[in-house]
Amino acid sequence: MRVFLKAISYLFHPIFIPIAGCISYFLITPKYSPPEIRNPILLPVFILTVIIPIITFFILKNIGLASNIFVPQLRERKYPLYINLILLFLVVYKVIFNNFIAELHFYFLGLIAASMTTLLLLFFKLKVSMHLMGMGSLFMFLVCLSIHFEKNITIAVSLVTLASGLVATSRLYLKAHSKPELLIGFFIGMISQLITIRYWL
Repeated sequence: MRVFLKAISYLFHPIFIPIAGCISYFLITPKYSPPEIRNPILLPVFILTVIIPIITFFILKNIGLASNIFVPQLRERKYPLYINLILLFLVVYKVIFNNFIAELHFYFLGLIAASMTTLLLLFFKLKVSMHLMGMGSLFMFLVCLSIHFEKNITIAVSLVTLASGLVATSRLYLKAHSKPELLIGFFIGMISQLITIRYWL
């Protein structure tokens, strides 16, 4: 059980949430999206939000600023969040701005708002779950896309809901977070997306 739940924590790590949102958009949208539109977004987003954070983690670990990929200590968590915010801003102003898609633009602004809120709470000694923050963001984004495009994606929403439950169970089982930290993280993710949907829904 421990191996399975630890695998869940890796599989649904928050670094995968930005690219998951982008892929979800292109799978759901009824708009014509040829490779000429998809590739200039998906590839840079993957590099900026997955590859670079992984490389950065190993650098932080080597210089003693991170103990493992889940950054369990309060003092460790601020560095990945700073880097994450910089990379998300780069995605918005260098990738999405040059290939403007309103839904993705505001999705990333929601992720920035959630990350900033999580970083702010660190200064109040509150270690919010970034895993659940990411899952809450993706869940609400899918719900909004379903409403926006009037498409039935119940199965996708159900799978993300199930995955969110598994992630929460995993984080509790591994004693990485308390229940309030998980709930706060999930609601931060959801609310950050709800704030931005008025501009594109």
